[in-house]
Amino acid sequence: MGKVHVFDHPLIQHKLSYIRDEQTGTKEFRELVDEVGMLMAYEVTRDLELQDVEIQTPVTKMTAKRLAGKKIAVVPILRAGLGMTDGVLKLIPAARVGHIGLYRDPETLQPVEYFAKLPQDIEERDFIVVDPMLATGGSAIEAINSLKKRGALKIRFMCLIAAPEGVELLKEAHPDVDIYIAGLDEKLNDHGYIVPGLGDAGDRLFGTK
Repeated sequence: MGKVHVFDHPLIQHKLSYIRDEQTGTKEFRELVDEVGMLMAYEVTRDLELQDVEIQTPVTKMTAKRLAGKKIAVVPILRAGLGMTDGVLKLIPAARVGHIGLYRDPETLQPVEYFAKLPQDIEERDFIVVDPMLATGGSAIEAINSLKKRGALKIRFMCLIAAPEGVELLKEAHPDVDIYIAGLDEKLNDHGYIVPGLGDAGDRLFGTK
């Protein structure tokens, strides 16, 4: 059964306050999202398996711990998820990177997949899906659907901020997925924006309107 993890680490909360601040410009916003992605990845990977290896230190032989070879893949939801990807890769440089692109159908308002490029050995990998925002939950649910229908078995979802409505819908749709959140916000407004939120993460990352 998946769990919801809300981060309370002072460094993450400190950096998140600047990410939310409308005075923070594109360059700083991008750097902060990258840094928080890295700090979150530290906790998201806490339960990775270790194995014993024999090594020689300058003093003696010993049994040490190394990752047990479980393959990791990071999957940003395009385009805003790209902003968190490098931070994760700084801690897990051997991870593969997949991409899932979604757009919202203007009539049904449902997310539609337009792009998916993923590592080949899907069933053997632990997937970390990243997107700065979990608002209505639609994009996250569809991205995870996309992974599961291609054979993914172990999936985690990681975001900067989330609305309670999106968290509940994601839990309902994918009860086996752990959800990692830097900030759990108050609600969604009538336009589907997270309140207090941080605005449009993609526009703020890439300097677009």
